Amino acid sequence: MSESSSRVEARLAELGLTLPDVAKPLAAYTPALAHEGLVYTSGQLPSVNGELSVTGKVGDTVTAEQAKELAQISAINALAAAKSVLGDLDRVTRVVKVVGFVASATDFTGQPGVINGTSELLGQIFGDAGVHARSAVGVAVLPMDAPVEVELVLAYA
Repeated sequence: MSESSSRVEARLAELGLTLPDVAKPLAAYTPALAHEGLVYTSGQLPSVNGELSVTGKVGDTVTAEQAKELAQISAINALAAAKSVLGDLDRVTRVVKVVGFVASATDFTGQPGVINGTSELLGQIFGDAGVHARSAVGVAVLPMDAPVEVELVLAYA
């Protein structure tokens, strides 16, 4: 790890993770926007190198455990989007809010456990500053038939 690497990216490396390139928008929006001390990320899918490895509904073709891992990937993609506007994730002072969407089978009610993939990872990365408010919402379908989508609101200095 080079001396110029941020503390956050060093922590990601300790966890065996790296920030990917920012996902290209699927429509007319920006991946992240910084405004008055907050970064808002657009919803991020669990894509790796521009591809979804898993599609479908959680509780049907996708297990809750798989979806929890996908929520972690979505969080990493959201952090990459945040870095694209902040320049350095060490500027993040607090994870304010997580909104997680879970494409769910009609009888699946484990959305909070799925989005724990995001919440737990942010806690590992940011410590106490990673504790946040959150919504975990079940939906009928997500873009590209993704099982999970995550957006973040981060405070920065």
